[in-house]
Amino acid sequence: MKFAIGIDLGGTRIKGIAADAEGNTLHQLYMPTNDNDAAVWKEAVAETVHELLQKVNNKDSVVGISAPGLPSQDNTAIVYMPGRMQGLENFEWRSFLKKPTYVLNDAIAALIAESKFGVAKNKKHVVMLTLGTGVGGAILIDGKPYMGAFNKAGHIGHMVINEVGDCDITGMPGSLEECIGNCTIAKRSKGKFTSTQDMLNAYNNNDDFAKEVWLKSVRQLAIGLASITNILSPEMIVLGGGIAEAGEMLFEPLTKYMTQFEWRTGGNRVEIAKATYSDFAGAVGAANFAMSKALDKS
Repeated sequence: MKFAIGIDLGGTRIKGIAADAEGNTLHQLYMPTNDNDAAVWKEAVAETVHELLQKVNNKDSVVGISAPGLPSQDNTAIVYMPGRMQGLENFEWRSFLKKPTYVLNDAIAALIAESKFGVAKNKKHVVMLTLGTGVGGAILIDGKPYMGAFNKAGHIGHMVINEVGDCDITGMPGSLEECIGNCTIAKRSKGKFTSTQDMLNAYNNNDDFAKEVWLKSVRQLAIGLASITNILSPEMIVLGGGIAEAGEMLFEPLTKYMTQFEWRTGGNRVEIAKATYSDFAGAVGAANFAMSKALDKS
């Protein structure tokens, strides 16, 4: 199979690509999700797939969909996604799109892209976080994605940073997702900012309040990453998603905080890297996953 369509379905945007077997992006599209209206974002996915198929002039391509939540064992649907994207749970994409379609968790998809083609290529022990509407996570052990019992492993966004904080969608208090996910920016900024990008624009203009909110979030992220190094001891942590596009506004203070919190035995330290595919990593991984599944069946 020469190429596949990959869709990354997030709470804010739909990212679609046509990619080849080497992870090269042939075409890409953005569309708004409109998280509150399932009918709208489902049709937007169908439109994205249709447009990409026209661009590659091949109606027979398989489709991979990366989405938040836990996929079914046969990868036909997301079977558990509490609190967000109503209408996603148990929605059977193959029937809707009328094409062979394979569904997987968005962070696992991003990890597949980065470990096969991106910044983590040839690494054996890797953790990936996707920083966006929420905070997704995925784990690579001995070169293979680790899913654990019930396909739940890697939900790093739900690790507790502040035990007296508000509960997230899984019921965990003060989770990493609550600390830095775009879903809580209005709450964290007391209503001053409606998106992380708005806050970063103010931060870049030396707004003191934006600096206070942002650096607190980055400090909490560093505490979470340092905790991961103690539990899993990865050689690399990859950061992707829209918030990772903050570049040095994220990585410069994060490096400082990691120096403060990471336990560096024998001088060893984890490498923290930005995802090669930025916020398209999930779509690239989904396309590759779909190709692999299709080849397994052929």
